[in-house]
Amino acid sequence: MKRRIPLRKRLVVRLLSVSALIAVCSVAATAWLAVTTTTSALKEEQGQDLAADNRILAELSGYAATHPDWSGVRHAVRDLAARTGRRIALTTAGRTFVADSAARGTPLPPRPAATVDPLRTDTYTESGAQLSGIDPRVVGPYRLPARERAELNALAAKRKHCYQRFGMQPTVVRSVSGRPVVTTPDGTDPSAYGALECEDGQLNTPTPTEQRALDALSDLARPCLGRAGLHLGGGRLFLTFDPSGKDPFGGGYLLGKYAKVAGGEPARVARGCVQDARRAQLEPYVAPEAELFLGIGDQNPARFDMSTANKGKVAGVAGLVLAVTVAVTALVAVRLVRPLRALTAAAQQPPELHVRVPVTTRDETGILAEAFNDLTERRERLEAQRKAMVSDIAHELRSPLTNIRGWLEVVRDGVVDPDPALLDSLHEEALVLQRIIDDLQDLSAADAGTLRLHREPLRAGDLLDQVAAAHRVAADAAGVALRTRTGDAAWLDADPVRMRQALGNLVSNALRHTPADGTVTLAARRDGDDVVLTVTDTGSGIAPEDLPHVFERFWRAEKSRSRRTGGSGLGLAIVRHLVAAHGGTAAAASEPGAGSVFTLRLPAMAPPADEP
Repeated sequence: MKRRIPLRKRLVVRLLSVSALIAVCSVAATAWLAVTTTTSALKEEQGQDLAADNRILAELSGYAATHPDWSGVRHAVRDLAARTGRRIALTTAGRTFVADSAARGTPLPPRPAATVDPLRTDTYTESGAQLSGIDPRVVGPYRLPARERAELNALAAKRKHCYQRFGMQPTVVRSVSGRPVVTTPDGTDPSAYGALECEDGQLNTPTPTEQRALDALSDLARPCLGRAGLHLGGGRLFLTFDPSGKDPFGGGYLLGKYAKVAGGEPARVARGCVQDARRAQLEPYVAPEAELFLGIGDQNPARFDMSTANKGKVAGVAGLVLAVTVAVTALVAVRLVRPLRALTAAAQQPPELHVRVPVTTRDETGILAEAFNDLTERRERLEAQRKAMVSDIAHELRSPLTNIRGWLEVVRDGVVDPDPALLDSLHEEALVLQRIIDDLQDLSAADAGTLRLHREPLRAGDLLDQVAAAHRVAADAAGVALRTRTGDAAWLDADPVRMRQALGNLVSNALRHTPADGTVTLAARRDGDDVVLTVTDTGSGIAPEDLPHVFERFWRAEKSRSRRTGGSGLGLAIVRHLVAAHGGTAAAASEPGAGSVFTLRLPAMAPPADEP
């Protein structure tokens, strides 16, 4: 009976589970790695893009801050596009092209990236730009002429030399307007070094050019301040000068007692008025407002490049997954191969060592181990049967040969005359030898698969009648009634000689084991696609423990029974082989004291066309 393996114990399910686990771990690790590295790369790329966009905007804003129009910006746009790999396009507010790095006719992106207006910017990172909204590179009327620059440079050198005498290390920095600014490291206060005498005020005094620009700025801011109820002069609100050079006209202008007393709102209004005045003052010196469009350039190189850290992550995760895969596979392989190795070692043992393999699992490998153990047991039984068969054959042949040899020797010595009775006895012994040899030859042909069958359509009823007629004399001599019983017409595609031999062996056994006044019945019937032939006797029957062995060679239920009463022990083995050669089966059923039933089940065939 085939054992049913639990689903979770099946080898295929276990292998699929391990493969699925490895696949899930690999997919999860790959997904995690892809997400982390891609996110990192995208953040890095977005940061690079944002930095590049800010540089583009800063350079174009610087151009607008130093030029009154856009007439010469085309060359700068092309150079900037070549350096950044981006498409750069400048248009007016009405989308009229000012400059474009792409070919003519290339459509613009749907929305501008920024507005280039040096007077209203919030992206420039230099000090003062984000507070005032004005690009600090817009100089306008505050640009110093060469003469004033020379004078201020001399004053700056004098102050630097003075600071050095007090142990300070000043630096001279020149602003975009040309004004020099003397700075100290980390913004050190000169008073801490006792260098207040260096602060003579001459370097911080506005030059004539700067003063004129400041006066003009005051005139532009005065109307706005007046509408807000604020006034310049009179100690209330005034414009002052920031000498730092970072923003020479920035947030340090609105100073005075009024702003401090009135709170933050007047100061905020005043700063707004001054900023509007500054934009009005600087507007003639800068290029008009323009829209900036950015896109992917045609020659833009692939910007996504896996970093060394990400490559290391990929290699590390791949190595980890590989290590886990190898470890899990090795563990499963060892568990699967261990019983197979035990099977191999057992199979390689000499035949005389009938080694059994321990069954440690309940999967296909465990069932294979059980099958191997069963095969070992069958081999042991077959080996025992082979030895017994050799012994039985020798015994069966020795008895008639011994009789024949003994009688021939006494006849040769003249002890007994060769009368007809002696010759009949020798002839009977020769027939026994011939029958044993014929049986062995039939078994040998069946084992080798060379048993020849001459099939033909055969009516089951005719077969039974022929067998009964052949054994009628023996049945009458034993005082046993021999009967036949057939039902519906049943036909076989069989060899009539071999089938008579098989049924004859069964009938001979039944007659030997049925006492006088007993009955042996031959029956045939149709059972679906099969024809069932039975030989039933009312003899002594067969013990249950002996029933499984009745079809084995040289087997006798009574070991002490002689060959003449028990036969050679090959008849039923021949029956089984002959029936198997016809594609059928042979079975035996018995109850001690009630007789036995031998059943032959053979494939049926349709009656020939010429039969009624």
